[in-house]
Amino acid sequence: MSSGDSKSMSSVALRQSGFGHRSSAGADWASLLLGLGLGLTIALQATTITRSDLENFYSIVVSISRLSALVGAYFSLIGILLVSRIPGVERSVGHDRLVTWHRKLGPYALYLVGFHVFFVILGYAGQDHVRLYVELWRILNQYSWMWAALAGFVAMLLAGITSYKKARAKMSYETWWKIHTLMYLAISLSFVHQILDGAMFIGHPLNRRYWIALYIFMGFSIIWWRVGIPLIRSIRHNLKVERVVVEGPGIVSVIMHGRKLTNLSAQGGQFFGWRFLTRSHFLISHPYSLSAAPTEHFMRITVKNLGDHSGSLAFLKPGTRVFVEGPYGAFTAGRSSRRNVVLIGGGVGITPIRAIMEEFGPGVQMDVIFRASRQSDIVFQDELNYLAAKSHGAIRIHYLIGPRAHHSMDAIYLIRLVPLFAQSDIFICGPAPLVDVVRQAAKALGVPNSRFHDEAFAFHSE
Repeated sequence: MSSGDSKSMSSVALRQSGFGHRSSAGADWASLLLGLGLGLTIALQATTITRSDLENFYSIVVSISRLSALVGAYFSLIGILLVSRIPGVERSVGHDRLVTWHRKLGPYALYLVGFHVFFVILGYAGQDHVRLYVELWRILNQYSWMWAALAGFVAMLLAGITSYKKARAKMSYETWWKIHTLMYLAISLSFVHQILDGAMFIGHPLNRRYWIALYIFMGFSIIWWRVGIPLIRSIRHNLKVERVVVEGPGIVSVIMHGRKLTNLSAQGGQFFGWRFLTRSHFLISHPYSLSAAPTEHFMRITVKNLGDHSGSLAFLKPGTRVFVEGPYGAFTAGRSSRRNVVLIGGGVGITPIRAIMEEFGPGVQMDVIFRASRQSDIVFQDELNYLAAKSHGAIRIHYLIGPRAHHSMDAIYLIRLVPLFAQSDIFICGPAPLVDVVRQAAKALGVPNSRFHDEAFAFHSE
């Protein structure tokens, strides 16, 4: 994008006045509600226990399996709700924190459901005095919806295993996303099995109503907030591809035109889920950060060719309709608390940094560090230089080009480059190794976690 385009893209005024950190009150309330829900789940289960459920070892094993199933199902539902994009929850807790909770809760849900499967087979096999595989075959064929429940468990296993960091790193976002959506199938199949077959539901109407209400609320949240609202907004704002600009080798910007885009309340540093209305792009929502602060009629993303989808964005045609979900993310200027700010971008991680630069108010001193291995990896150089020149000294750009050995990014290096580094708010986006080494440097210099804001390269959303 030319410097002239940059001028038009930088016309949005700062949307968040003042400074200050996001309050933790929302997270505290969310934690309290989730804890109360878990307590109610266990309490309702306790009311269904009879003396026969505890009369011998194998009946106790079966009772434990039922408790594992309920708590695992509760964690699965809550995990889905955490990423269902409920606006009030997103604003009060923060998308980044919700995704972190979702990822941490997922393994526990999978383990508990796995324990349920193993313990119920073990308990019934012990009571019937048969081998485990014989009991498994009996359960599958003697109870309704058990084959569906098994299919749901397999789907949950696939979604869970592919979400582990090592497995996820070996597949494209597209592949991971398709497998991860199996979780919805798993929960749907589990619901039927749970309500129709569960001993803790048969003859216990309160328990049954409570769980049906949980499933209905989850389903409504997904359909309304992740499908309905994005669809309505996309039609209302009529977002379409304006043009595609090659920024460098394998790096393109997609500039989109729409109407009343400021009503989306997006800020530089945030991201959307993007669906381009073409055969290869529409089914999967891809998270890309804004690479310039949005204006009344324009938004821009800048993407590096890292896979099938990102590489094919270069071939988008002007006029292609765009559906968006968002904005999301807490990587925003409003999180800063100091008048000195250090913005660090690694490679194409400069994109949210470039956007957030326009969101700080007057009087803020910015040091922008652009770390790249090669000169060809430097994008937006004209725009960055233009913003620095226009700031009359308030913005200083540091281009660090070359191998890691030449730019250690440790505490000594950074304090020499930016003498006020330890007194600044730090915003960084880039590969995990860069984020980690700068975090260590910041910690060594006494920068508290509340002043270190990172946006590492990873899958933004679930």
